[in-house]
Amino acid sequence: MAYKRTFRDKLFLIIKGLGMGAANKVPGVSGGTVAFVAGFYEELIYSLQKINRKAFMLLLNGRFKSFYNYINASFLIFIFGGSMFSYFSVSKLLDFLLRNYEVYVWSAFFGMIIGSIYYVSKEFKDWRFKNLMAILFGVSVGILISVMEPATENDNLLFVFLCGIVGVSGMTLPGLSGSFIVMLMGNYVLLLVDSVNVLYKTLAEIVSGDFSFVNNPSKIHYLKIIGSFTAGSAFGLVVTSHILGYVLKRWHQIVTALIIGFIGGSLGTVWPFKHAVYKIIDGVIAIDANGNKIVQDYHRYIPELNNIETWYSFLFMAFGVALLLYLEWYGRKNKQIKNG
Repeated sequence: MAYKRTFRDKLFLIIKGLGMGAANKVPGVSGGTVAFVAGFYEELIYSLQKINRKAFMLLLNGRFKSFYNYINASFLIFIFGGSMFSYFSVSKLLDFLLRNYEVYVWSAFFGMIIGSIYYVSKEFKDWRFKNLMAILFGVSVGILISVMEPATENDNLLFVFLCGIVGVSGMTLPGLSGSFIVMLMGNYVLLLVDSVNVLYKTLAEIVSGDFSFVNNPSKIHYLKIIGSFTAGSAFGLVVTSHILGYVLKRWHQIVTALIIGFIGGSLGTVWPFKHAVYKIIDGVIAIDANGNKIVQDYHRYIPELNNIETWYSFLFMAFGVALLLYLEWYGRKNKQIKNG
C-alpha cells in the first residue's frame, strides 16, 4: 500500500487530517465520516491494522525503513499530524464559530451529513433485505445515542483510558461521533476542553523555557488525564482497526450498510434547530476553564419559516451538501488521473 507520494498528495493528506481532527472534536460529527467520504477510510483502517507483531519485530530488529514502509507510515504521519494540529488551530476556530454562529455551523454540518449519505448510498449497490436491516439497525443506534442522557464527570484515570478507547470510535466508525459518546460518558469538557487547554498552555510554557508546571499539582493532574485519554485512544485505534479490517474483508456490504445507517442516525444529533440545556451545579450554570457555559443536552424544535435565520440556516445546509458533492467530484477526478 505504501508508495511514493507527491507534495500535492502530502498536502491533501494533511488537509484531510485537519478535517478529520476538527470533526472528531465536535459532538455529533464523526471524523470517520470525513475519512469515508474523502476516500481514505479503508487505507486508514488497513494501515492501522499493520501495527501488529510483525511491525514490532521489524522495529526491535532495527529494520526501521522496512517498519516505516510496512505500516504505511507516511500516510499515518500526515493524517494524524493534521488531526493533532487541528486540535490547536482549526478546532479553536470551530469553537469560536460554534459560540457565535451556532445554528449556521450545525446547519452546515447537517448538510454535509446529508451529502455523505447521498455519496455513500450512490456507491452502494446491494439492497438485499439483510443489508436494509443493517441500515435500519445503524439508524436506530444513531438515534438512540442522540437521545441518551449524559453521565456525570469522572476523572478516574482508568475510566479516562476507557473513554479514549470508546471515543476513538468516531475516527474508525463513520456516523458515530466519538466526542458525542465522550459527552454521554460525562467527560467531554474534562477531556476535550479543559485538559487540551492545559496541555496547550503547558507546551507554550515549555517552549518559552518555563517549567514551573512540574510544581503545579492541578496541571500535572490534567496532564495525566490527557495522557491516559491519548493512550486509550491509541490502544482503541489499533484494536478497532484490526476488528474492522477483519469484518470489512468478510462482510463488506453489511458493514457499508451499517455505516449508511450510522450516518443517517447521526442527523438527529446535529439537527441545527435546538436550544442548549446547560449543566446546573448548586443552582448555578456550570462554567468550563474558558469561561464557557457547559452544555448538558439540547432541546430540539421545528424552525419557523417566517424567520430570516431559518432561511440562512437552509442556505448553510445547501452549502454543506454542495461541499460534499464537490469533494466527491474531486476525489473521483483525482482517482481517474492516478489510474491513467
